[in-house]
Amino acid sequence: MSQRITSPVQLRELRLAHFLFADPWASILWLVVRIWVGYQWIEAGYGKITNPKGVWIGENAGVALTGFVTGAIEKASGDHPAVQGWYADFLSGFVLPNTVLFSYIVAFGEVAVGLGLILGILTGIAAFFGIVMNTNFLLAGTVSTNPILAIPAIFLVLAWRNAGWLGFDRWLLPIIGTPSQPGSIFDSDAKAVNA
Repeated sequence: MSQRITSPVQLRELRLAHFLFADPWASILWLVVRIWVGYQWIEAGYGKITNPKGVWIGENAGVALTGFVTGAIEKASGDHPAVQGWYADFLSGFVLPNTVLFSYIVAFGEVAVGLGLILGILTGIAAFFGIVMNTNFLLAGTVSTNPILAIPAIFLVLAWRNAGWLGFDRWLLPIIGTPSQPGSIFDSDAKAVNA
């Protein structure tokens, strides 16, 4: 007779994994990574926002993005396309008609991701949205610094518990909570005790 498993197997966590992803002392390392990645995002977004020709935001908003999207759509043809057909369809059917909106989203989104990372505000979420932007740029056939920024951002998402410890997350996360634990503003038990 085979033995029935009624609970999940308990696997020991590697010390290095525990240190990197759960130990507040690793937040020193993550602070360096956050500042570097965040600076890259702020620099990119600030350059778009302050562009003197206003091709990202302002009077000519959408011009730069239209050129980028048009170039990406052109990369979807040939024997070995750099852009997949489904993504080119998304760009031509959804992004291209809304380039002004997406120009603002990209420019201010880059700055928001950078500020979130540098200040340690919702660090895991900020890093996640950085990865989303990196992935879209990669899908559009632009390598540039996208993989270089996406790889440390993936680790920041994994280290969300302690990556923002030397930042506002140290105080913010206990207040607003996490997926597994309600924050003090949402915890009805704590409100009942304090009433």
